[in-house]
Formats: sequence, structure tokens, C-alpha cells
Amino acid sequence: MENFVPKRSPVSIVLTCEHAGNQVPAPLRPLFMKAGDVLNSHRGWDPGALPLARRFAAHCGVPLASTTVSRLVVEPNRSLGHKRLFSEFMATLSPTARQELIDQYWTPHRSAVEELIAKTIGSGRTVIHLSVHTFTQHFGDEVRKTDIGLLYDPRRKTERTLCSLWRDELQQLQPAWLVRRNDPYKGSSDGFTTSLRKLFSADEYLGIELEVCQKFFLDSGAEWKRILKEIPVSFTAAVEQFAAGR
Repeated sequence: MENFVPKRSPVSIVLTCEHAGNQVPAPLRPLFMKAGDVLNSHRGWDPGALPLARRFAAHCGVPLASTTVSRLVVEPNRSLGHKRLFSEFMATLSPTARQELIDQYWTPHRSAVEELIAKTIGSGRTVIHLSVHTFTQHFGDEVRKTDIGLLYDPRRKTERTLCSLWRDELQQLQPAWLVRRNDPYKGSSDGFTTSLRKLFSADEYLGIELEVCQKFFLDSGAEWKRILKEIPVSFTAAVEQFAAGR
């Protein structure tokens, strides 16, 4: 797998975007006839996540694994059996129909990424898995102040170290950005990276989720252009420091 770091480096990047789109398969569209606003909101997808993830892919020279079916159909960032695996719009579906959605849209993404990670680790390299997301600034009555969130499991020293390096790089590039760790969500909560940590050790696998406030994408101004340029640059700088210390 080609990577921006030197070939002698023990580190490889795996890049994913679980909420890249808000598409609804044709057979399910009648269930969403009155849900246009919800589909287009942060509940339906992560606005801006896909172009940002693509910029990461181009900058790092790695492929991107993404899912463009709406999370309201089946949530690729939730474990099987989680109460939010299916939204309220799927409530009328039979267990068989739900399983078909899992087989069609949940399992292929998860399995492909897991297999890539296992193969890369098998070649003797540590995997840094970056999952790219965006979050809404207005959540209920709360106005979130965070601009960029770096989510990780604080029990894993490798993830703590990388995110500290990354935060420092971001703050040097753009001191005005409010960069927080494990905010607006906890990196140890249920999710794809959390499930992968159960399969791979901390020395083999680092699961990092990037969360960028959607206000930048929605404004589509100069700040969004800086986001697209400088966040990937800061990430590779942090990874190079991390790899050099291993």
C-alpha cells in the first residue's frame, strides 16, 4: 500500500469516511417521503466529510473507503445490536429486511476495511486508521464551541501520543482554531474504531476519528479552504513525528 511516509517507516495509513452521503436505495424511498429535511441534516450524513476525506486521500497517497448510503438506513459507525444501528424510519421493516440491509450496506464496508488492516499489520506495519467526520455546530439547545475534534481511546498510549502531536501541529498552523481531544464525542464510545481495537493491539492499530465542525463547509469560504489544505498537512506532519519515534 503506497504511503507518504518513507518505505522504511513501520507505519501505514488506512482512510475511511462512514457518513459520506445521504443516499437512500430506491426500494426504501417511500419510507423517507416526508423526511427530506432530516436526510439533508446532520442526522442523514456528515456534510463536508467526503471532500475533506478525498483531500486526505490525495495528500497522503492512499485509497479512501467510504459509504454514501445514509446513516438513517443503516449506521455503519454502530455495532450490530446497537439501539441506533437503524433509525426510526426503518421501524416497519421485518428482521429479514433489516438483515438484508446489513448484508448490503454495513458488512461490505466493515469487512473490506478490516481485511485491509489485517493484511497491512500482517506485513509488519502499524496501521493508523483515520476516520473522517463532521459534526453540527447546533445540537439541540447547545452551541458547540469546538472547531476540530480528535477522538481516540485515552487508554491507548499510541493514540494519545499521535493526537497530542496532531493537536500541536494544528495549533501551530492555525492558532485561532479551537482543537479539542475527545470532543464533541468520546473516542471510546461505540463505533467502527472501537470495534477494531478489540481485534488489534495498541501497537498494531491506532483508531483516530477526525471531527470538523460543519460550519466551515456550510460557509464554503476561505476558512473551509484552509481546512481542506492544512488539516491533511498537519496530520502527515504528526504521523511523521510519530513514526520517527517508533
